[in-house]
Amino acid sequence: MIEYKTFINQLPEAVLEAVLTLHFQVFDGQERTQLIREINETPHLLTLIAYENDEAIGYKMGYRRKEGHFYSWLGCVLPTHRGQGIAGHLMELQHEWCRANGYHTVRTMTYNKWRNMLILNLKHNFNIVGILADNAGTPKIVLEKSLN
Repeated sequence: MIEYKTFINQLPEAVLEAVLTLHFQVFDGQERTQLIREINETPHLLTLIAYENDEAIGYKMGYRRKEGHFYSWLGCVLPTHRGQGIAGHLMELQHEWCRANGYHTVRTMTYNKWRNMLILNLKHNFNIVGILADNAGTPKIVLEKSLN
């Protein structure tokens, strides 16, 4: 059975370690110490984690961008657990929390190579609102969703 837990602001050490372990099983190209610093320095942080048998199998993390606007920042599901609706459920939980806490807009960004995430966002009523280049010049797709 999958259990979902919510964490606000600073993550307990064991939870941070679980998120990092999960993150680096899916993503590469980022320094662990840099990600730890960014997570620890991000104010108004919301972290949702999916657990199965006390193992973190998916997470979604975001923060307050500005008044009424939430930025859905990081997230993933282990490849062995994809196709079970976990990412979609984490997204729904994030949006429920955002509505309950006065947010009216959620923004996220993704790369074209992460097709499943792009499709998931579109299926959950996000709209493509722009394209930005990252530091390496690679295009990032900017998506927004109204929560009203």
